[in-house]
Amino acid sequence: MAETNVKREVRLTTISPQFVVPDVVVAAEYYRDVLGFRILDYFLDPPVFAMVARDTVEIHFGKASDGVLPSPNSERRGRGLGLDAYIWVSDLDPLHEELKARGAKIVEAPTLRVYKCYEMVVEDNFGFRLCFSMDYSLKET
Repeated sequence: MAETNVKREVRLTTISPQFVVPDVVVAAEYYRDVLGFRILDYFLDPPVFAMVARDTVEIHFGKASDGVLPSPNSERRGRGLGLDAYIWVSDLDPLHEELKARGAKIVEAPTLRVYKCYEMVVEDNFGFRLCFSMDYSLKET
């Protein structure tokens, strides 16, 4: 049999940021109730880890050690700068309306950036900031 040097293509398919929070249940329920994610699972009892998902986006929560506060990038960078997750979406305006109706803390409404991305920034209940973005060329005017 002839030997082949066929190499399998390796592709990265997604990323799941992990936020360290004081209470993984509170975090997961917020993402479900306010941001429209579904809770995938909790681990251990009481829970020390949780996973939520919306479409193909997953976010994980790990329980912080007692007394350790969340450390969002915006706090570490100062002046409210910094994002903790950048999430691509197919259509930003309906998402903006949905999250606004659910009572999400919208830090920045949909805005067209100089780099041609149409973005919205939302802050969760522990201060982590999510940027929802779409390629502006995909937006109908």
